[in-house]
Amino acid sequence: MITDSSQDSARAGLPTRASGACRVPEPGAVEAEFAAPQGMLVQQRWVEAAVAVRFEQLAPVAAFPVVPGRRWGPGWWWSATTGRHVRHGSQAMRLQLMVLDRDPQVVGLSARPVRLIWRDPDSRRVLTWMPQLFARYADGRALLADCPATAERAAGRAARAAAVLGAACAAVGFTYRRLVPPDKVVAANVRWLAGYRHLRHRDAGRLEQAVMEAFTSPRPLMAGAVAAGEVLTALPVLYHALWHGRLAADLTRPLGEHTLVTPGPATGDAEQEQQES
Repeated sequence: MITDSSQDSARAGLPTRASGACRVPEPGAVEAEFAAPQGMLVQQRWVEAAVAVRFEQLAPVAAFPVVPGRRWGPGWWWSATTGRHVRHGSQAMRLQLMVLDRDPQVVGLSARPVRLIWRDPDSRRVLTWMPQLFARYADGRALLADCPATAERAAGRAARAAAVLGAACAAVGFTYRRLVPPDKVVAANVRWLAGYRHLRHRDAGRLEQAVMEAFTSPRPLMAGAVAAGEVLTALPVLYHALWHGRLAADLTRPLGEHTLVTPGPATGDAEQEQQES
């Protein structure tokens, strides 16, 4: 019997031990289950699937649950990186999608593309976990990640799964992380800039060149927008450039008219420094 121990599942069956106190299976004993492009579920050894499968191209292996009484339900994020929608199941996951979507090194994104299955060395039970996000980087690196709502360290079932996934990913050159939520100011700034991520804002009013020329040297945000031309037209172009890193600002401070904007690449972006919780 397979116990679905996803972080969303009320049927979770992972033992509630600290990760440091448990044994993890050999990577070769871990299985991967995923939805093939034709829609059918496929299961094969993790070490083989990690090499052969483009997880960034796959649909979720299971839907995100709708929990009665919860104000936030599953949704869709339109990715500027891929030009398609990526599903999400929580506000924390949506925010991490924004952060990864803004990272210029990320070239592929998907949600819940794989379920990892293993036999627990201690209890001998067959257990599973579905990491929430997958990201592919331009240099070929791959990230499997979960998106906790707080920066607290993993405990219980999540800690046990993190130990197993960490070992399984390391064996194939992947990385597994529990992505720490960014600072509230950084999060607010990223949400704001995300509203201007679409390509239609790049040269709105044909002001792209004027905006970029206005910031060939560091300048306050509003002063540069005024210098570029019509402010209400120039600002979306400016925010689009900040989203994509062609212009830069310190996102650890609230964006405003006096924010110093400089030529890219972005610096001071705390959200780019993902940490393990």
